[in-house]
Amino acid sequence: MTRENSTEPLGIGAVVIGRNEGERLVRCLDSLVGHVDIIVYVDSGSCDDSVENARQREAQVVELDSSRGFTMARARNAGFRRLMEIAAELPLVQFVDGDCEIEAGWLEAGERALREHPGVAAVCGAQVERHPEASIYHRLAAIEWSGAPGDVEFCGGIVLMRADVLRQTGGYEEGMIAGEDPELCVRIRKLGYGLRRIDAPMMIHDIAMSRFSQWWRRTMRGGHAFAEQRAFHGSPPECLRRREVWSNWLWGLLLPVAVLVAVLPTAGWSLLGFLLYPVWVFRIARRRRKLGDSSVNAWLYGLFAMIGKIPSMLGQIRYWKSRWLGKEPRLIEHKHASGSTGSSRGVQREP
Repeated sequence: MTRENSTEPLGIGAVVIGRNEGERLVRCLDSLVGHVDIIVYVDSGSCDDSVENARQREAQVVELDSSRGFTMARARNAGFRRLMEIAAELPLVQFVDGDCEIEAGWLEAGERALREHPGVAAVCGAQVERHPEASIYHRLAAIEWSGAPGDVEFCGGIVLMRADVLRQTGGYEEGMIAGEDPELCVRIRKLGYGLRRIDAPMMIHDIAMSRFSQWWRRTMRGGHAFAEQRAFHGSPPECLRRREVWSNWLWGLLLPVAVLVAVLPTAGWSLLGFLLYPVWVFRIARRRRKLGDSSVNAWLYGLFAMIGKIPSMLGQIRYWKSRWLGKEPRLIEHKHASGSTGSSRGVQREP
């Protein structure tokens, strides 16, 4: 599959992963057709017409064996292996989640940045939420995607990467149910390569979230990811996610327990400790305002950042419980395609 209206192919293969993404996957694939050399679609047990839609667009399809647990890391590795089997000479691979649409011009901008900076292994760009007005949770996602261009420590799952560097790392850590992107970025930086966010539109994301329970489970998954990343790279010099892990434990468990335990000995005065939560909401909101957020978005972000300490802490507990019991971690899903009745062991979406 060659690029249209171009005399010089970019040398990019795309790996798309998904499960029950419905029309989101169609938009994703259509944004790639004619702009990359090859599309590989990796399906994790979809119950909708995802596989058929991918084949109609001449994508190479990999259907993962359901006898093993599905993870995004496993899907990305499987897609990359198939891509290299078909066209090992391709220098670049664009990883895309099936709920994202690649912006026009992104591949050219990303390829140019990597060509101009040989010491950079991977680039990402500006991300926007498709319907930020649809719900509070869409607005929160839109705030999350913001970031200034420049050198970064981590790239997310939507990333344009040098294929030879990915081969050197051995790929994504398949045992992680979430947070595999930052973990891979640590290993990339240990090889001496840089990572960069460039000033170019990269993708449109569709979080498809309308309920508090979905947000709660997604935030739990984030806490699980922090614990996993800490387990892999928690020692110096990385000390990965140390601050996030301890913050979740402090605000999500230790402080409220301490306040409640001290209620009788202090004749109720310890309950004033809960006033620290709105104080911290204010501090977070003030910081977001300095970053350019509107007042409404800044306060919304601060409020949910503090509420999120609880599910994040629960996600960490879930990770350590599975590890101590020697059990394989179970995925934490928060959304399905409309009408899907698929198993809960599907690919997760991580911003």
